[in-house]
Amino acid sequence: MVCVFERGQRLMPRMMQRLLLALFVMALGWALAAPVQAGVMTKESMRQAFPSPIIVGEKDAEIPVWPIFKQDATATPLIGYVFESIDLAPIPGFSGTPFNLLIALDAKGEFMDVKVLSQHEPVFVEGLGEEPMLRFVDQYKGLSLKQNIKIGAEKNNGGNANVYIHGVAKATASVRILNQSLLSASLKVARAKMGYAQGRDPDLIARIKPELFKAMAWEALLKNELVTRKVFSNQEVEAAFAGTAVEGVDAEALAAPEADFEDMVVAYLHVPSVGRNLLSPKDWDYLQGRLEPGDSALLVMTKGRYSMLGDEFTRGAVPTRITVQQGNLPLEIRDLDIDLNEPLKVPEALRDAEWKIFRVIGPAGLDPSQPLEFKLRVIRTKGAMYGERVGKDLSVVTQLPDDYFVAANSDNKTWHSIWSDRTAELIILLVSLGLLSWALVKQSWLTRTVKRLTIFRTGYLIFTLFFIGWYAQGQLSIVNITGVIRALVEKQSLSFFLYDPMTIILWAYIAVTFFVWGRGVFCGWLCPFGALQEFLGNAARFLKIPQIKISLVLDKKLKFVKYLVLAGICVTALVSVQWTDRLVEVEPFKTSITLMFVRSWPFVAWAAVLLLLNMVVYKSFCRYLCPLGAGMAILGRLRLQNWLPRRAECGQPCQRCSNDCRYQAIKKTGEIDYAECFQCLDCVAIEQSPELCVPRILESKSRVIPIHAQTTR
Repeated sequence: MVCVFERGQRLMPRMMQRLLLALFVMALGWALAAPVQAGVMTKESMRQAFPSPIIVGEKDAEIPVWPIFKQDATATPLIGYVFESIDLAPIPGFSGTPFNLLIALDAKGEFMDVKVLSQHEPVFVEGLGEEPMLRFVDQYKGLSLKQNIKIGAEKNNGGNANVYIHGVAKATASVRILNQSLLSASLKVARAKMGYAQGRDPDLIARIKPELFKAMAWEALLKNELVTRKVFSNQEVEAAFAGTAVEGVDAEALAAPEADFEDMVVAYLHVPSVGRNLLSPKDWDYLQGRLEPGDSALLVMTKGRYSMLGDEFTRGAVPTRITVQQGNLPLEIRDLDIDLNEPLKVPEALRDAEWKIFRVIGPAGLDPSQPLEFKLRVIRTKGAMYGERVGKDLSVVTQLPDDYFVAANSDNKTWHSIWSDRTAELIILLVSLGLLSWALVKQSWLTRTVKRLTIFRTGYLIFTLFFIGWYAQGQLSIVNITGVIRALVEKQSLSFFLYDPMTIILWAYIAVTFFVWGRGVFCGWLCPFGALQEFLGNAARFLKIPQIKISLVLDKKLKFVKYLVLAGICVTALVSVQWTDRLVEVEPFKTSITLMFVRSWPFVAWAAVLLLLNMVVYKSFCRYLCPLGAGMAILGRLRLQNWLPRRAECGQPCQRCSNDCRYQAIKKTGEIDYAECFQCLDCVAIEQSPELCVPRILESKSRVIPIHAQTTR
């Protein structure tokens, strides 16, 4: 019985690995074959959500929406469309998973209903609970897409340019993501089905040419229509208020009708020929760092009798007096809250003008090839108490010249632009992967001396931590695997991966190297958290912090734990998104690499504990607990050959490599356990060294002794 139990214990990890590998490959295949849409609603569930007298039609073949009709005697007129936001605007939240909202939009663009189908925001899952979020969503009913819907307390100024809905305290960022998901998805439907913005696809838009720059002075910018300036006279403003209760209340305007009321300047500041000519090099670089791929930066300047911001304006917020529209649809603009190091390069007459730089995020669908309309809401009042308040807009339209953008085409979808915007980063990554491949192929040259290997490995891990990890945010995660599993369960597409090109390239490279070198290429060379652990582990050895070496028996048992963790997460991913979101936090990657420890204290404490433990038990998290490492080890069994050199004497009798391997991945028999090998190449350097490899030392001595004996004779 004991023998059978021990044999079963040895076989269990391998059997579990094979089972998980089979499940993963099946999930990947089914997910790749799944439909493009990610929505979960069927026609039957739609009928339950919208019962009689509403009739749910057939799902549209071109855009994932369901037309809805209303039974009216013998007629069934179209009253609107219902759709899921995740099909049209899968904007990731803080958990990395998008909101999924069920949105009913009437034929005029008004919200009939909005419901939350699923969400995984930490603040609504474990913090505040869902109730505040549900109250927030209820506010959209009755509002129109043609209104400027903003989040925040309503400003008490009567003629406000925006419609305000109340936010959720302590969840500001999450409700912004929800709001943007709802508006972006709804605008796509309105464009496609209601003729908004002439039916233009917000993902199929022109792109700014980032390489095009022409040095120009202010007058040249105006002449070339890169900057638009318009002056409004008192007379023009007075005419706008004609026939209202506040007509004629501006005595200054009546006294000097030809005088200037407002001087207004607008421009696309993220266009290099605009921004680099108006900003200092340092400010231009700073602006670029504040924008995400696809974002737009708009400069607005005003000088005159009326403030474009007003006393109630808060830095970093949505302005109440300035709005932007394109194709008669509003675009949300938000103050970037930038303080310049040097003044704007504008004429002396505008040096004291009021100015702000506003951002329009990429998902809003701003098209630089189309006219863009800025509106300044001017408010007049009459009467001290319960008086009349009337608002009128002063409009400035700007149009970017054709030379400065690439026209929309079928290859210009949103994810394409993200790839093109990160071209430099992706080239650096590809070159680095080519270098790593060369080093592994030329391992005999790389490991010729311990010093050479140490220099190369240290330099590459610095690159992995700082560039791949902290800068380019290329830390792979178990979330990538659970995402595939969820795609299988919900019949989703894997297209959401296309919005993260670093992840795509790394996974593609690792998928190939599974067949060549196994799991250690990622775990030993390309994992930013692994690199951070290695640096701290080496620092601990340098500081002579006592190290704990786990016994071989206990080490083998502990290495099995990570497979249990992986199995638990994968099974949970099949049945509960909420529990999956909790369990994946066993990985400290998001805390230490993605968020750089800027997170709530329990997560930071967990990451710190793992890093401190690593300083006494080398790479303890990677070896014993990491679910991604377990997945890599399973997929690493696709390796076609044992490629690390071994000698006949390895293990019998020489134990040098086995004793020196800090991963304890070399058996006493001399055989390398590739499932646990991180391919640091230390053992290869030992095997090649005439000073470190015991068999080589003995061979050298055996050659020297006869020569010496012959000489003495």
